[in-house]
Amino acid sequence: MDVRGTAAPGFEAVRDAFVRNFEQRGDRGAAVTVYRHGRKVVDLWAGTRDVDGTEPWAVDTVQVVRSAGKGIAAAVPLLLHQRGQIDLHAPVSTYWPEFKANGKERVLVRHLLAHRAGVPALDRPLTPDEAADGVSGARAVAAQRPAWEPGTDHGYHAQTYSWLVGELVRRVTGRTVGRWVAEEIARPLGLDFWFGIPADEAHRIGRIGPVEPPAGENTGALRMRPKRSVVDAYRDPESLTRRAFGAIDPFPDENAPGYRAAELPASNGIATARGLARCYAAMIGPVDGHRLFAPATLTLARTEESAGPDQVLVVNTRFGLGYMLHGPASPLLAPGSFGHPGRGGSLGFADPESGIAFGYVTNGLQKGVTADPRSQALVRAVRSAL
Repeated sequence: MDVRGTAAPGFEAVRDAFVRNFEQRGDRGAAVTVYRHGRKVVDLWAGTRDVDGTEPWAVDTVQVVRSAGKGIAAAVPLLLHQRGQIDLHAPVSTYWPEFKANGKERVLVRHLLAHRAGVPALDRPLTPDEAADGVSGARAVAAQRPAWEPGTDHGYHAQTYSWLVGELVRRVTGRTVGRWVAEEIARPLGLDFWFGIPADEAHRIGRIGPVEPPAGENTGALRMRPKRSVVDAYRDPESLTRRAFGAIDPFPDENAPGYRAAELPASNGIATARGLARCYAAMIGPVDGHRLFAPATLTLARTEESAGPDQVLVVNTRFGLGYMLHGPASPLLAPGSFGHPGRGGSLGFADPESGIAFGYVTNGLQKGVTADPRSQALVRAVRSAL
């Protein structure tokens, strides 16, 4: 396996695990980056740029990272709160009056971030064109009746998170969430990260696609059978699970230029592993003189807001304000870690106690929403290096 990049002394186990992901766990093309205390200690890439191609993955290859982008989107309202522009305890309708329709008067801003707003699904799914037009999604979630009394329970807002957070940011700042991230986060930090990639950067994107994990004992995956309730939830077209993931129907072509150019922070963040890791590094400490989160904001990001049975994922999940927290459904580096996986494999997170920030990007999407065996093998290797 021709692996490019570097791993600092003491982090050789991460390179070894990265190689095994290709040899044993089905990776086609991928990259991993690790920062510690604001310094890059691992930066590796290998395989092909396209999941179904032969062109090598380059140093600047970017990929659609699906829900791993949610963690970057969540930083926007937290930073607006840090700057005094958003009150996390205020009703969403304070900033977005139309949102209070159909029993959502008491939905607070913090409920949106902690997946407690009660609108993970839509009565009428949006078409791909509607989802991307910048108008229809916000109108749909504003009109939607909640599936439970807001604030009393939680369930993963897999797709509707795009329009909930995106419209809130637009109402407060007058800018789209993609523009805000580009101007206030990506540009100052020098990140390769976008919601809505510019046309002059689109040549860098590889093709993503589904891949089957290899059979055998050495895949590194947990060998367990999903609970019947989980299987049934994903099979039943009327379940809240299927409806939440199916809020855009038919499922969009994620490799289409129009989809990549849209701003859908729940599902179509585009990044390098380096961009994910560097952003999380700046959330927990200075990176080349730039820091995103003040200590109080960092506490908000990783303080538990939601825990227990998830109405959508049908397993126990834990969320802070916009971030998945360390737990069985999302095993990050250690208790206190916070971040977000992308369905199919990608992952970004930070662990303030160890100073670790991590980014993993892949073009081969395996089954699973949270704990992918490839990213988890890399996380275990990072842990062994500390």
